[in-house]
This record gives sequence, C-alpha cells and structure tokens, in this order.
Amino acid sequence: MSVRSEYAVFLRGVNVGGITVKMAALREALSALPVEGVTTLLASGNVVLATRLGVKELKSRVEQALRDAFGYDAWVIVLDRDDVRSLIDACPYPADDASTHSYITLSSDPAALDELWDATAGDGTDERARLSPVATAWRCPKGSTLDSPMSKATAKPKFKATTTTRNLRTLLKVQAAFPPEPAA
Repeated sequence: MSVRSEYAVFLRGVNVGGITVKMAALREALSALPVEGVTTLLASGNVVLATRLGVKELKSRVEQALRDAFGYDAWVIVLDRDDVRSLIDACPYPADDASTHSYITLSSDPAALDELWDATAGDGTDERARLSPVATAWRCPKGSTLDSPMSKATAKPKFKATTTTRNLRTLLKVQAAFPPEPAA
C-alpha cells in the first residue's frame, strides 16, 4: 500500500494567453482523481492536495484531467511538501523588496533547466541561483520581469511543457496552504 503524500501542483500558462481556468472548475476537475483536500491558490494555477499516487502518475493524471476538462495542452510541475520547503529555504533572495521581484523557475526536466541556465548566462541583468536540479531562483528589477533573460527564455515553445515560474511570494503561500504537520 502506498503512503499518502502532500503535493503542490503548478499549472503552466493558465489565465494568460487565452487559456482561462476558473479555480472552482479546477478544483472540481482534480477532485475526480484519487486525491483529497484539493485547495487552489491565486488564479495562476497553484494547487495543494494529498494522494497515494506517486509524482509521475499524479503529474500524468492531472495533465490528462486538465486536457479533458478544459481542452488545452496542459503541463504541470508537481513537488512534494518537502521539496517546496527546501526550495524556499534555499532561495537566497527575499520575497520582494521595493525595487526587485524574486522568482523561482521550476522544471520537470533537469536537462531543460540546464539549457535555460546556460541560455541566460552572461548578460548580468538578472541575479540568479541554482536551487536544485529542478529549480532556479532569479531576481530582476520591478517592471522588467517580461524583459528579463529568464522570462524571455522560458517563454520559448521548447520550454513550455517542462517549466513554469512563480514569484517567491506565491511559493510561500503554497507552503502555508499545506495542512499543519502532525506533532512529533
């Protein structure tokens, strides 16, 4: 029997570019899967849930449920509770300050993130730090997010299926949405 685990699911590209997914409809679509406690956060496609499915099976089933329910080519990144905590703890940047935004780009494919890392090296306009094989943190001046090298690179079609970016504030909200851990 598999163990029940808690996961964060990050949808790529919803509620931008013509793909509209209402969070109530998202909860309903995901609740048809063998999951429990489906909670959505913000309108950018962030979900916290629990299941006995493993990461790969959960990813596959969520993507298919989204394709079936909303009719778009859906991709998600799935992280367990500990992964979310580890990325937040490893991020060297504050959630935001008066002049900069802090982001974390997540990937389901370490090779794709390696390619993004290499493609965005060298121009010096963004601060960045590799957090894990599947996550990179970066900062840019407020008002220049869409012009930043990492933002431009992740917008390329070849990274659509394997990456998504969230600001650090969103990851903190996702972490806070997990149910309290049982006392030891």
